[in-house]
Amino acid sequence: MTAIISRRTVLAAGTAATLIGTASPAFGGTPSPAEALKGGWKPSREDKATVGRWARDTWRSIVAMTDEQTGLPADNIGESVTNPVRSNYTSPTNIGGYLWSTVVAKHLGIISPQESLRRITQTLTTMKNVVHHEPSGMFFNWYDEATGEVRHVDPDGTKPITPFVSSVDNGWFACALMVVRNAEPRARALADSLLNRMNFAFYYNPAARPGGLMRGGFFETPPPDEETDKGNHAGVGPDVYYRKFHYDTCNTEARIAGYVGFALNQVPHTQYFATYRTFPDSCDWSWVEQKPKGVHRTYLGLDVFEGTYSYRGMRIVPSWGGDMFESLMPDLFVPESTWAPRSWGINHPLTVRAHIEHGLDDAKYGYWGFSPASNPKGGYSVYGVEPLGMDPGGYPSDLEGTNYDGGFEGCREGTNPNPTYGDGVVTPHAAFLAMSYAPRQAIDNLSKIEKTLHAYGGGGFYDSVAVKSGLIARRYLSLDQAMVMGAIGNVFGGNLIRRSFASRTVESRIRPLIAMEQFESGLE
Repeated sequence: MTAIISRRTVLAAGTAATLIGTASPAFGGTPSPAEALKGGWKPSREDKATVGRWARDTWRSIVAMTDEQTGLPADNIGESVTNPVRSNYTSPTNIGGYLWSTVVAKHLGIISPQESLRRITQTLTTMKNVVHHEPSGMFFNWYDEATGEVRHVDPDGTKPITPFVSSVDNGWFACALMVVRNAEPRARALADSLLNRMNFAFYYNPAARPGGLMRGGFFETPPPDEETDKGNHAGVGPDVYYRKFHYDTCNTEARIAGYVGFALNQVPHTQYFATYRTFPDSCDWSWVEQKPKGVHRTYLGLDVFEGTYSYRGMRIVPSWGGDMFESLMPDLFVPESTWAPRSWGINHPLTVRAHIEHGLDDAKYGYWGFSPASNPKGGYSVYGVEPLGMDPGGYPSDLEGTNYDGGFEGCREGTNPNPTYGDGVVTPHAAFLAMSYAPRQAIDNLSKIEKTLHAYGGGGFYDSVAVKSGLIARRYLSLDQAMVMGAIGNVFGGNLIRRSFASRTVESRIRPLIAMEQFESGLE
């Protein structure tokens, strides 16, 4: 078994709307998320004013993170946006997030077209000149945002590291380049000069499993403290040193690297169906959260177990941790629900509904939206709706780390099938990701987080808040703020990010692939 490592307003007509149309206590008999948008949900003047203010404040934090000379954003800052203390490191994901956030800021009128072009050009020029892995055109995982130099010390500044070349981080950066080249034509040549040298074939291992899998990444030189696989899947340049894990589940953020590989015609479509929807339903896999139910179907000659997990009368293809980030961040770019109405078009609205019901009805927090984020007690933690995750350790939804374990039917008894939850931790960016599917619920939830929990500052929503104790993680993370801007751009900017990403060529290489699949998601 390979190891797993993971961190339009679209609704499928017909099937998806029908499947999630049953009202639940969380929805109070109101239309389901899919039906709300399908029925032509329109933001009120107050909604537009509120979300516009959130976008302006969020952009303020992103500007505060960004070095004035390099145009690179820091990974995070504290609560001050007037005198920011930057983290001294950044990643390709953070840089990509800054680029697509700039596109949104221009579209919403927060900045002028001239400022947008200046900022994008500055950042892309820096990236054209930074040290990178030249044979693949890929970027290393950590750079100093003030100098653009590759970091050889870990983000904590505590130990030396061998620079790593991550597939998923480079995937997000490539997404940003694809957005920029269509949304900012004056920067297209510069964006293309970076994108055209990126080769995602370096990550694709055809031997990992029938159909092949994407590697997590590689080192240019062998690390002294880690066993690696020496090789070169692309056959270009010297051998590299691959980390020993592959991304082998489908519903994670890592699927974006495969999507980009398909869009650039560098990775075969079989990779998509080589990943697990759930692990198999045999006792050999009983270490995961619950026993899946599903059927086997064949796509592109590959057998796919279309497994699902059960939660509150819904059957859902789970993510690794049950969090919003894994399920919905790729959907910021690839209009998955529209292009794949029989799979993601059902699964995404149900995932949002599950998060809402978990926060309001199951755990009774009064708030919802769970995703990896800063821990209100300090540091960084993972949060999710654990019954919707496969990770046996669990992505909990509270500070106490309450563990759900429903058992594996016929193989082992559950140790905690009906947990009592504690001090729930909600992460605002998760609610923004849900806004395409439950706009009314998301805006109301975020308004309560701002007004009642006071988890809001000069740079927009703070990264997380514990709902009972009121503890707030008073800092801003570049990626999380970029997800906020991307979500606003789609819901209030006419699918700006999706439209900019999905050119006709990109659509022709992704849409037919994901359209053919049928998940077993739905109501029980």
